[in-house]
Order: sequence, then structure tokens, then C-alpha cells
Amino acid sequence: MSYGKIAAASLIAVGMLSSQAFADAAKGKAVFARCAVCHNVEKDAGNGVGPNLFGVVGRKSASVDGFNYSGPMKNAHITWTEENLEKWVSGPAKMIPGNKMAFGGIAQKSQVHDVVEYLETLK
Repeated sequence: MSYGKIAAASLIAVGMLSSQAFADAAKGKAVFARCAVCHNVEKDAGNGVGPNLFGVVGRKSASVDGFNYSGPMKNAHITWTEENLEKWVSGPAKMIPGNKMAFGGIAQKSQVHDVVEYLETLK
């Protein structure tokens, strides 16, 4: 591999990591306040208008007992990885059209990363 290709690959890797590497769970918790209107995050707190998000990272979609998921969400069959959560937080209707979440998403990438970082603390 030539020096130019190595340098380009390094720059791409740094760019991909930089926004996630600087994600801030405390800032994410503050941004998440708008999500907390519908979602509980305490263990065993039950569901709100949306499903409880305690332990969401690594969980299968549409798997919280007692929550009435939409058909599209039931059929999504995804795991809530960091990448999938970022897509979801950025635009739920874009990721899973027809789901019943009314939230349009967060446009600012740094806030998306911060919210996902916060969700990762909910264990």
C-alpha cells in the first residue's frame, strides 16, 4: 500500500472515530430530557408512551414486555447497536418507516453521539 493510501485511510479512520470518541454521556443525558417525556430509563420502571430504554444497547428491537409495538417495528428484527441507535435517534421514520414514534429525530450529529453515549450508560 502506498504512503498516500495509508494516509488517506488514516484520515478516514480518524474522522470516523473523532465524533464518537468525543461523545459525552452527560451532554447526552441533557439532550435525552426531551426523550424522557415518553421513555423511562430506570430499571423495572415500566413503559411510558414509548418502551423503557434501560439496557437498550444490545437488545433486540420490539422486545420489551408489555409494550405494544407497531407492525414495522416488530418486523424490523434489528439489534440496538451503537450504529443502529445513531440511525434511529437521527430519524426514526427514515430508519423504520411506519413505526409509531412521533419524534422526528435529532439533526446535530454531536448530539446524536452524545445521546447514544448516554444510552450506553443505562445498564
